[in-house]
Amino acid sequence: MQYGYFNDDLREYVITTPRTPLPWINYLGNRDFFSLISNTAGGYSFYKDAKLRRLTRYRYNACPPDQNGRYYYIKDGSCIWNPGWQPTQTELDRYTCRHGLGYTVISGEKNGVSAELTCFVPLNDPCEVNRLVLENRSAEIKDLDIFSLVEFCLWNAVDDATNFQRNYNTGEVEVDGSAIYHITEYRERRNHYAVFAVNTAIEGFDTSRDAFCGPYRGFSSPETVCNGCSKNSIAHGWAPVGSHHIRLHLQPGEKRSLLFVLAYIENPLEEKWEAPGVIAKIRAKELLARYREDQQAEFAFAELHNYWSGLLNRFSVCTGDEKLDRMVNVWNQYQCMVTFNLSRSASYFESGTGRGMGFRDSCQDLLGFVHLVPSRARQRILDIAATQFEDGSAYHQYQPLTKKGNSDIGSGFNDDPLWLIACVSAYLRETGDFSILQENVPFQNDEKKVRPLLEHLRRSFDFTVSRKGPHGLPLIGRADWNDCLNLNCFSTEPGESFQTCSNMESRKAESVFIAGMFVKYGGEYADLCDWLGDTAEAARARAEIEKVRTATETSGWDGEWFLRAYDAFGKPVGSRTCEEGQIYIEPQGMCVMAGIGVENGLADKALNSVMERLETPYGVMLLQPAYTCYHAELGEITSYPPGYKENASIFCHNNPWISCAEAVLGHGERAFHIYRLTCPAYVEAFSEIHRTEPYVYSQTVAGSDAKTFGEAKNSWLTGSAAWNFVNISQYILGIRPGLEGLEIDPCIPRWMKGFTVHRVYRGANYYITVDNTAGVEKGVAAMKVNGRPVAGNRVLLENARSEYNVEVIMG
Repeated sequence: MQYGYFNDDLREYVITTPRTPLPWINYLGNRDFFSLISNTAGGYSFYKDAKLRRLTRYRYNACPPDQNGRYYYIKDGSCIWNPGWQPTQTELDRYTCRHGLGYTVISGEKNGVSAELTCFVPLNDPCEVNRLVLENRSAEIKDLDIFSLVEFCLWNAVDDATNFQRNYNTGEVEVDGSAIYHITEYRERRNHYAVFAVNTAIEGFDTSRDAFCGPYRGFSSPETVCNGCSKNSIAHGWAPVGSHHIRLHLQPGEKRSLLFVLAYIENPLEEKWEAPGVIAKIRAKELLARYREDQQAEFAFAELHNYWSGLLNRFSVCTGDEKLDRMVNVWNQYQCMVTFNLSRSASYFESGTGRGMGFRDSCQDLLGFVHLVPSRARQRILDIAATQFEDGSAYHQYQPLTKKGNSDIGSGFNDDPLWLIACVSAYLRETGDFSILQENVPFQNDEKKVRPLLEHLRRSFDFTVSRKGPHGLPLIGRADWNDCLNLNCFSTEPGESFQTCSNMESRKAESVFIAGMFVKYGGEYADLCDWLGDTAEAARARAEIEKVRTATETSGWDGEWFLRAYDAFGKPVGSRTCEEGQIYIEPQGMCVMAGIGVENGLADKALNSVMERLETPYGVMLLQPAYTCYHAELGEITSYPPGYKENASIFCHNNPWISCAEAVLGHGERAFHIYRLTCPAYVEAFSEIHRTEPYVYSQTVAGSDAKTFGEAKNSWLTGSAAWNFVNISQYILGIRPGLEGLEIDPCIPRWMKGFTVHRVYRGANYYITVDNTAGVEKGVAAMKVNGRPVAGNRVLLENARSEYNVEVIMG
């Protein structure tokens, strides 16, 4: 069952009912100001940091779900409705929601009145613009009362949701004409406020939630709207909201446009006040003046559209498969951008109140983003590296507002340092900007401990070298990529964090997954050293890599697949000798991607075991058999019911590792088959089972042991986005950036007889045509660059050339 459809011409997903299985959302914003918006206009807004600069309040556990957002009530006589259906849930005569690139348009119609709400965040201002266009499509005059509503958050989202003895006494506002200013705590320690304004005169306003809703009433039937008259209430101490009351008199066929703006304003400390007790509003008025007229909003909207068109023109493909093309050309790259912006900090599944920006998360997100805006990727690398400790480890998370490490989570996740090598390598291969390696970057944000970025990479590499267990495999620490495999935790206390509890530093718990990472990304570090002319360091690195490769093929091999780990007692995890959790997905993908076992047949055996034991119609499960009881020596992974999350669900994040691994072995049919199993456009047809948005990846899909097999959760902010784009663009289509140039090495199904790609790479346009008339899965038989035959499959860079025409014949 489908709840909408793709409009490829407009690059939109059109939702045709407000009753989607879960809220289907979009993200507005590109730089500092962000909003989440659902198909019913729910969601919230924040500036830079969803925890520390939250503008509007959201209730994650509300019932009905998706409360609250930016709401516009339309009172037409006794009928009260919203264009997005929520929160009144009045049945509409017509409804659509169009989620586009950085914007959402929600349209509703009731009793001959149509309302179209366009929401977007402009490129250059910290605000959300809502354009509400009302049209009288009936044959009679319509007298309408329009009520806007946002509920302000008291800035710190955690404090806002927990510290009621304080925040029921701090709410403050100012009202100036049609602008409502939320100024809680501005008198004391803050120099920022929010403003919610409309570009027309108003009949009245409300800023007190109690007054707007009325006693024992909620947002679904607020007293102010039902009575058709605002109370001009001023919030003082209690919960502040922003609501405007506007009266419209519409002739048949008449349209009226209203522009609402929610903005974040920050004043220099010395310019906080325009008069005693009166906040300085000049910056707010200047911003609001830029969105006073429809033409101004239309210009900003066009600017946003052109921005996205320019970004997505950097990589586009034509394969003849419309689902593949729309994912590569639009939705996968769009999700990569959003995920890069926010890491795992703010979604409908991540509250934005705790996780901040993940170290490994941000590094992986960069893999799928770096080709879009390399300059932003460069800055992100420097920010990430600055949270590293001198021994090469790192804070596991950091706050985007302060860019400081999050001490609540701390460090000790032993895969983190290698992800820094991965993302820097990806940046260098994409841009050729080797100057970044000489950038001085502090350790632990301490300017007294500044070293070049290249030194950070060396310490990342040596962190693993110096931390191996009894089998010569890397120690796992608190966890590796799988945060829920906690081999040094042994937690028996309810509510205790598996990630921060570490009550047994065994120095025995080892990770085969990190071993695969070390071979793969350690190899990229060695290649970089060679490129820089440091052959001694490259040789040293390769000697260390070879030790781990050997240990993986001996102590890390279980006969038919790679082990997952060794626990704190030296017992294997992910082995046929285990009663449950005999085979895990992660080492099978990462080890084969690293080339481990490719020459001696172990890799083929491992992937065959994945196919036989882990593959389902909805994707490849993380492990099998699922754990049915709690194992203190394994940690959080065994705390989930069978089939959910890390306990044998389908992780869309590591499914592409298996697809990449199949491509490494030249299995184009298998690589594309695995890709399709979790790709949103291919699973749209069973949205009633999948439940999350059919245009973006989710983190997990319930596995075969679950009662809800096939149901997805945790959409949008997931490493699934970046890794699936890396998989389809670099491994399957085979357009891979290298240190010396662009490498072309497709691995596709036999039925795909060819494709074309436009790729912007290091400032030049590459027009690539791949001919697979031979119907093979892998192999470049011949290649021409600008009409000249070349040896191999690499397009070497030529000075001053801005265009390359590349013809590839597979065979």
